[in-house]
Parts: sequence; structure tokens; C-alpha cells
Amino acid sequence: MGWKEPTTIQAEAIPHALEGRDLIGLGQTGSGKTGAFALPIIQALLKLDKPQPLFACVLSPTRELAIQIGQQFQALGSAISLSCTVLVGGVDRVEQALSLARRPHIVVGTPGRLLDHLTDTKGFSLNKLKYLVLDEADKLLNVEFQKSIDDILNVIPKERRTFLFSATMTNKVSKLQRACLRNPVKVEVASKYSTVDTLKQEFYFVPADYKDCYLVHVLNELPGSMIMIFVRTCESTRLLALTLRNLRFKAISISGQMSQDKRLGALNRFKTKDCNILICTDVASRGLDIQGVDVVINYDIPMNSKDYVHRVGRTARAGNTGYAVSLVNQYEAMWFKMIEQFLGSEIPDRKVDNIEIMILRERISDSKRIALTKGFTLASDNLNIDSCPCSCTMKESGGHKKKRRRNEDDDDDEERNAPVSRKSKSFNNSRRR
Repeated sequence: MGWKEPTTIQAEAIPHALEGRDLIGLGQTGSGKTGAFALPIIQALLKLDKPQPLFACVLSPTRELAIQIGQQFQALGSAISLSCTVLVGGVDRVEQALSLARRPHIVVGTPGRLLDHLTDTKGFSLNKLKYLVLDEADKLLNVEFQKSIDDILNVIPKERRTFLFSATMTNKVSKLQRACLRNPVKVEVASKYSTVDTLKQEFYFVPADYKDCYLVHVLNELPGSMIMIFVRTCESTRLLALTLRNLRFKAISISGQMSQDKRLGALNRFKTKDCNILICTDVASRGLDIQGVDVVINYDIPMNSKDYVHRVGRTARAGNTGYAVSLVNQYEAMWFKMIEQFLGSEIPDRKVDNIEIMILRERISDSKRIALTKGFTLASDNLNIDSCPCSCTMKESGGHKKKRRRNEDDDDDEERNAPVSRKSKSFNNSRRR
């Protein structure tokens, strides 16, 4: 895999893990945390006279992260025929049940889908489990996953090794006690909530009505860069992607309301640089390791300061440089100040000529109006980018967009906010003010 020496967190965590200790690992995004828990588990599996099936279970808050962890295990264990099954929502449960029947060594999944199989899949249990890993542990120990995690902990052995890893970790003892840690070692290779030194951070203070103009200005200054743009709601990802594509940018969206196949398809198109701009909600902010991301743009400022750390961690990974820029309007200034307090440092602001921004206003307004008033097919929205206005003509559907049924699983870290119109946004903003 090209790993020539351990990262800092790997060098500090792996010896304790090999001694059989429980771990709490806190390291910056992109610091190699997956290797820090995967390598000791594979080593422990190799020490057995006969490799044990269902030896370890790894839980993650999002489907994409679970799939990525599964790929890492497969790659690290390829020379020893390691078998790994990934259990996430949006995928046929029968196929997953057949994979479990083959008794894999490692199970990686989201809490909701794993619990479904523990409850309904005949012959599947984790009663001989030796290792449990909670990746992005602070998220998994939140209230939204509380019932699923508690139910899983109730049916797995108490005699096991437990690893908690994240870039941001809760300090609440009650939450950590739920994970049933026994005399754990805490490995902390960075200050509590920090970003890497190779990340350059800036922000623009922008009027709310002209945020799109500032976004296009930033994109124009970064031609050809691999860019992730984070927004607050699922509807915003689609609207912004359509608007940018009307302006001839190669943009594609990903959100929790998309089917799993389309989410993976959008990610793959971004990874292969078929599209260089990925517009996403916080479903893509945790743990995803996408090579070559140059820039992260916070189009909407997160209300939770931890989410900022995870968002900007998609760039400047593994010692590389990166750039993070935030577009802060008058209603988000308080949240941004809280982020600066959280990080313990001020983020420099960047000035721009307002006349230069206003030149873009009319063209962007036209593009957004087209995106708002026209009905576009889901296929052209997410998969058929060649048919969008950036190359010829985007397909139109005869009526309104079909309502998309939410997937049956609630195990993902997805936005639950309903679409909000410009008018209602202004009203809510004025109330907050």
C-alpha cells in the first residue's frame, strides 16, 4: 500500500493495542487512524492457530465511511486471504445475509443495518466477537445512535477489546462508559480540536443575498482544482449543482436523500476527476479519504463546531497541503466566531473588490432562476452530466420533481432538514437576528 513508516497515531496506538489494551485514539483528520486499529486486529487474527470467523466488528456513522474501512481491511489483508463483509443500508439485505453465511473474519457496518441482521438474519451472531471498533466514536455515542449502539452492546461479549477513534472526541464520562471500556489507554497525538498545519484557512464575510456570487468568484480563482462544497440541506446540494452546471462548472451532488448506488456513483465520478466539484451535506464530512482534494468550501457554516473540523479535514491529508475557505454571511457570524473559539485561533479574512463580485450577479441570478423553475430528471441531475448545459442541453421532465422516498435505514449521518425557500430563510434569519 506504499506505507513505509507509521504515522504518529499509528506509532503510539499500535503498541498498546498489541498488548491487549482498550484504546481511545484522538488524531487529526487524515492521520492514519484506520491503520492504527486495522493492523493490530489483523495481527491478533494471525496469531490464532485457526483464523476465527466474525473476529472483529467495526462501526461507523455513515455508509461511505463503512465501505472505505472495508476496502482498507481488504487491502491490508489481501496477502492472507482476509475476508470482510460490509453491512450498510441501501444495499440488498439478502446479498449481505449470503455474505455473512460465508463467515467473514471482519464485519464493518453502520449501526442500524448491523442491528437488522443481528435481529433478523438466521444463524448470524457476534457472541464470539473479540474486537469492537467505533470509528468516529463521538458521533456514534450521540443520542441519534444511542438505541442502536446500546442494543448491539447488549448482544456482544463483555470480554473483548474495544477501540474508540475520532478526530474529535467527547469528554462526557457517561457517553464513554456506554462503550464498556476497561482501563483504556488514551492516545492523543494532537491538541483536542485542531486542524493540520499544512491547511490554509480563510473566510469571506459576504452579504447573504450575494453568497452565490462570492462562491463563483472563489471557483473562478481555482480552475481545475478538486473542490468539495459543503451545504446544510439535501435540497441545497441539488439546487447548487444545477446552478453551477448552468454556469459551465463540472459539478455533481451527493446527499442522504440519494439512493446508495447514486451516492457511490457520484463519489466515483469525483474520485476519477470526471467532475472536479462535489457538493455535499455533512454525510461526506466524516472520515472519507478522497485523494487529491485541493479545496474545501463551507458554503453554509456548520452550527456544530466539530463539523467544521471534519469538513476541512477532507483536504490537507497525510501531510499534503490544502485550502479551506468559508463564506460567512451576517446571520452566520456568531457560529463562525464559535468555531474560532473552538479551534483556539482566529481565521484570517480575505477582502475582495465588490465591483468584481457584482459583475457576476446577473448571470448567476439567471442560472439559479433556471435551476429553480425547470424540472430536471434525477438521472441528469446526478449521473448524466454530459447532457447538462455545460456541454449541450439538460433533459427536462414534464412535471414537478418526483418526491424521493427516503431509504428505509436511519443509520446514516444525514441531513434531516426539509427544503427551505428563499422567503422562509429570510424570515427565519430575521427571527434569529
